[in-house]
Amino acid sequence: MAEDMGPEAQVVETGHAGVDAALARLAELDGVPSDARVAVYEDVHQRLRQTLTALDERGAHTPATVHR
Repeated sequence: MAEDMGPEAQVVETGHAGVDAALARLAELDGVPSDARVAVYEDVHQRLRQTLTALDERGAHTPATVHR
């Protein structure tokens, strides 16, 4: 069973500005009609994809670290 994410639910900050901004958008869903939520979910998804892409591109320019 899914846990209720009522108004008292708080967004936990990750320390990464791009991720935190995307997650903050989810907090805006309270009171938004169901048919309008899709746009918010798509925006959050796009923001997270852009953040991951930027991290991948930055990582491609730095030497790989081998963990043993």
